[in-house]
Amino acid sequence: MAQLILLNKPFRVLSQFSDDQGRRTLREFVCVPGVYPAGRLDWDSEGLLLLTDDGALQARISDPRFKLPKTYLVQVEGQPGPQELQKLRQGIRLKDGPTRPAKVSLIDDPCLWPRTPPVRSRKTVPDSWLSLTIDEGRNRQVRRMTAAIGHPTLRLIRWQIGDWSLADLAPGESRSMMVHAPKPAAAKHRRPRHRSGGPGPKPNGR
Repeated sequence: MAQLILLNKPFRVLSQFSDDQGRRTLREFVCVPGVYPAGRLDWDSEGLLLLTDDGALQARISDPRFKLPKTYLVQVEGQPGPQELQKLRQGIRLKDGPTRPAKVSLIDDPCLWPRTPPVRSRKTVPDSWLSLTIDEGRNRQVRRMTAAIGHPTLRLIRWQIGDWSLADLAPGESRSMMVHAPKPAAAKHRRPRHRSGGPGPKPNGR
């Protein structure tokens, strides 16, 4: 069994336990020794961050090879139309290559905690909310995806990773649980090859 901690990371908190520039870190919110973030969440993003004491589980959560879905609530500038949303569903070409197709839909304004400082609003430019699910983890990917369709991200909250969600966690609150740790991949042993006509291995390796 592995320990898993679900944390609602507040805005402007680093996804690490120390910082030489005096910025807020996880040390302020997680006092459990021996746990480490499984993946990361940007300093200016909020929401679900998972921490664990098990290396195999950490890799299973954070490694893009496992394609664990991550759902974000995204406040964007303007209101994307059907064509813009379809681009996200088909995959957006970014500087580091095309993204995989995303699941995305317009949603009503969610009932969320206030952000400090609040999002800057402009009377002449409306904003809207998206539910966006991806199974990748590139640097600032969601922000780059919405910018690519002409709707910059104003606020970004990761709501769910796989089957784990924020549920009723307030900013800075966490919940701990024990989960089954994945088994490490077994090492593959191969018999040594020998050159044609050459001698095989001698007894006791001599």
